Amino acid sequence: MKTQSTTGRVVHTATQGWVPLGDGQSFKPIAFGPLASRQLLLRVESGAVVALHRHHGAVHTFTVSGRRVLLDPAGHIDIDAGSYVYEPPGNVDSWMAVGNEACIIHIAIDGPMDTLDDAGNVVSSSGTPELRATYLAWCAEHDVTPNSALDVS
Repeated sequence: MKTQSTTGRVVHTATQGWVPLGDGQSFKPIAFGPLASRQLLLRVESGAVVALHRHHGAVHTFTVSGRRVLLDPAGHIDIDAGSYVYEPPGNVDSWMAVGNEACIIHIAIDGPMDTLDDAGNVVSSSGTPELRATYLAWCAEHDVTPNSALDVS
């Protein structure tokens, strides 16, 4: 009897290059989904800070390796490898990678993200279309064929 695979797609992140985002941050796309959803691996070098930001949709993160500290006004929250964090829509935070290695996080996110200044004003907004465009520009610059398995519907 022949069995049919239920694997719709496979993304080999180990063979992907890290796409720079600036300020000690880079990413490897896993999926660009419908309705502005996306999944990615985010790499933040130790000492680099992820600026204050607000998510319009829910965010699920799993720290694959390294450590990070949420820079919460009520106190710092240490998040180490193996930790899962849920951020509800509208959550505002900033964080920093700490320790002797880069922090790598798997992120599943819906909707855009606003980068904020210290007063809470929107400095810029980005989402799935902008992240996908960054990936495609990096592919063109490095003569890499874009992975069609990243686009899911």
